[in-house]
Amino acid sequence: MTRFVDVQNMIRWVAARGPETIVAEMVEYLADDFRRWEEFDKTPRVASHTPFGVIELMPTADHDSYAFKYVNGHPSNPMRGFQTVTAFGVLADVHNGYPTFMSEMTVLTALRTAATSAMVAKKLARTDSRHLALVGTGSQSEFQALAFRGVLGIEKLTVWDTDPAAMEKFVRNMRPLGFDITLAESAMAAVRGADIITTCTADKTKATILTADMVEAGVHINAIGGDCPGKTELEAAILQRGSVFVEFEPQTRIEGEIQQLPVGFPVTEFWRVLSGQAAGRVARDQVTIFDSVGFAVEDFSALRFVRDSVDGTEFFAEIDLVANPANPKDLFGLMGVLAPTG
Repeated sequence: MTRFVDVQNMIRWVAARGPETIVAEMVEYLADDFRRWEEFDKTPRVASHTPFGVIELMPTADHDSYAFKYVNGHPSNPMRGFQTVTAFGVLADVHNGYPTFMSEMTVLTALRTAATSAMVAKKLARTDSRHLALVGTGSQSEFQALAFRGVLGIEKLTVWDTDPAAMEKFVRNMRPLGFDITLAESAMAAVRGADIITTCTADKTKATILTADMVEAGVHINAIGGDCPGKTELEAAILQRGSVFVEFEPQTRIEGEIQQLPVGFPVTEFWRVLSGQAAGRVARDQVTIFDSVGFAVEDFSALRFVRDSVDGTEFFAEIDLVANPANPKDLFGLMGVLAPTG
C-alpha cells in the first residue's frame, strides 16, 4: 500500500501544525539535502510548453529514494477560475521501484518555495534584516511573509501589486496574523528602505519588475517569479551589480534571471555556501540575489518532510496503487480471468 496525503489531509495537517512551524522545520530538511547535494541525481525539469502555459515533470533521486513532481504553470488560469499552479508528487523506493508515498503538492509547493526562500535569506541577507518588500501578492505572497517571520523574525512588510484586489486579499489574510503592512503605490515605493525584496509575479513574459536604480546597497533580492524560458523579473543590470546564487546552474541558465546574460556570467550554486565550499554575504553593502526557479531536490525534501511528519497521525490514507500478485510473474492471474470453455 502507498501512503497518500490528499488536499483535505494536507490542509488539516497545516492547520494542526501551523504554517510557520512547518516552514521552519522544513528548512532543516532542505538544508540537510542541500548539504549532500552531490549525492543526488540531477537534471533540469522536463517541460511541455503550450500557448496556455507549461506542464513540467521534476525528477531527482538519491541512493535510496526517487522523487518526482508534476506541476503546471498557467498564468491566465485565475481569469478562468483555475489556480495558476497545481501539483502532486511521489516518493519511490529505488531498490524495488515501488511508490511509497504520494502527496498533493499545490499547497506543499507553496510551503517549500517559501521555506527555500527563507533558508537562503538566512545565509545571504544581513543578520539585522527587519523589513521585507513583496512585489507581487499572488498565491505565494502569504507563504513568503510567514516564512520570513518564522525563520528570520521579519514582521514589517511593504507590498505592491498591479492588481489592487490582490493587495486587499493579502492584507485580509495577513493583518490578523500580526504583521505590520504598508501598501505601496508602486514597486519603487515598495522596495525603498527594504532589507529583503521578494519578487513573485506570474506573467510569462520578459518583464522588468525591478530596475537597478531601485536596488539599494546591502539588500538581498529573492527573485522567485522567473521559472521558464522567456520569463524574467529583474533588469539585467541588477545581476551585474551583485552576487548571484542559484539552485542548479544548468536549469537556471535556461529558466532564471541569468538567461538574460552570457553563459559565462559567474554564479554560485547555493549548496556550496551551506557546505562551506563558497562564500555567501561577505560585506554589509553587498547586493545578494537568489535567482530561484525551483528545483526537484527541494520537492524531494518537502515530500520527505511531510512523509515523516504525518507518520503515526490521521493525516494520510493508504491507497492500493501497485498491482501485487502473489506470483510476481503471474500478473494475468491476478485478474481472475478464466479461459472460455465449450
